Amino acid sequence: MSSGDLTILVAEDEESFIEALELGLTREGFGVEIARDGLEALEQFQKVRPDLILLDLMLPKMSGIDVCRTIRSTSQVPIIMVTAKSAEIDTVVGLEVGADDYVTKPYSMRELVARIRAVLRRHQGEETPATAGREKILKRGEVYLDPERHEVSVRNKLVKLPLKEFELLELLMNNAGKVLTRDVIIDRIWGAYYSGDTKTLDVHVKRLRSKIERDPSDPKLITTIRGLGYRFEDLKH
Repeated sequence: MSSGDLTILVAEDEESFIEALELGLTREGFGVEIARDGLEALEQFQKVRPDLILLDLMLPKMSGIDVCRTIRSTSQVPIIMVTAKSAEIDTVVGLEVGADDYVTKPYSMRELVARIRAVLRRHQGEETPATAGREKILKRGEVYLDPERHEVSVRNKLVKLPLKEFELLELLMNNAGKVLTRDVIIDRIWGAYYSGDTKTLDVHVKRLRSKIERDPSDPKLITTIRGLGYRFEDLKH
């Protein structure tokens, strides 16, 4: 995938990281804009309209979490959250407010660029293992999914899903009745370069259930197969 004409907004307040990111991402062919605090990140987002945001969790003036939540209220621009912490709560909260992926400092430029390209491919609609051979329309029980229109309706009401949740739901529905292991799902949705843990998958399943299940605490559509993975129940009606 060509990086030409793609702009990344880097929201980061540590100068050493800013310098390395500006140099590394420019070498990869990306345009780079810098914001050194949360408020500036929002201003730059409105001004630049970047193709992806690399968003540090701990920013002055406004946290990365609040920046992500604010941007997600109006835009589905790809967001990769960056955190110096490895605590589960940081990862979970970042994903719950709409981040597409996350990396933990310190990270290698090679890993970061691979993650950036993977997220951009998904958002630009290029074919991935998750979308290859997709059906035109999927209907499973009360859930209706149209891949071409990127629409999901549940009980005849449209449900808005971020791209990653949409791909996960599509993968599960395409394999209704089959158990998909956690490793298979992660590989199909997040790709071979993914180096995070499986909490990412759990968070996305939880978010999906909250939007499509009648009772998310007692899921009937996306069921957990303990020790293996998940299954979308093969509902015929």
